[in-house]
Amino acid sequence: MRKEDKIIKAIVAAARQRFTHYGFGKTTMAEVARDCNMSPGNLYRYFPGKLDIAAEIARETSEAQFAELEKILVCPDLSAAEKLRLYHFEEMRLTYHTLETSEKLFEMALHIRNERPDFASESLAQERELLVKFLKLGVESGEFICSDPSFAAETMQSATMKFKYPQLFSNLTLAQLERELDGVLQLILAGLQNIDVKEHVEFPKSVIKFERMQ
Repeated sequence: MRKEDKIIKAIVAAARQRFTHYGFGKTTMAEVARDCNMSPGNLYRYFPGKLDIAAEIARETSEAQFAELEKILVCPDLSAAEKLRLYHFEEMRLTYHTLETSEKLFEMALHIRNERPDFASESLAQERELLVKFLKLGVESGEFICSDPSFAAETMQSATMKFKYPQLFSNLTLAQLERELDGVLQLILAGLQNIDVKEHVEFPKSVIKFERMQ
């Protein structure tokens, strides 16, 4: 590992500890620099601001989570539908417990969501790639009818967005979220197993837009 990479990892580790203990808002770059035994000026060479460090922490966490969830693809004795269900439930539980057990991490997540939409876009793109793998697995096994896995992954992601970062969208308990997610996945899987999702369908405006009665 290069010296610069080691320094970046040390900075991220120190900032993660401070953000988790004191909170994102109460942490300063000077404090992170002191924890790393470097000057604030040297710290700014690696990260323009603490939001950049927070985004790197979130990126590392997200990559580790996806690597863990990808293992579901090779789980033995599970159908493609069961693997897809397990993926969505495990993803939601991991995020829910992470945010629920640390109010400080929840604060950091809010800052990233509001100020770094590019991070969310990168994370969603990474997830779509993984969803495509699950869908192709189902197509290969004959369980799913899906001629365009990329489009199906995009629409599935839209349908389950509420469950990606549950506390950012609702105040529901985990049990309530699991009940809702189960219902959504039942509908998605019913569609995958019966109807070919080929492409975006254009509906007449009268169908998608409420026309005020004259």
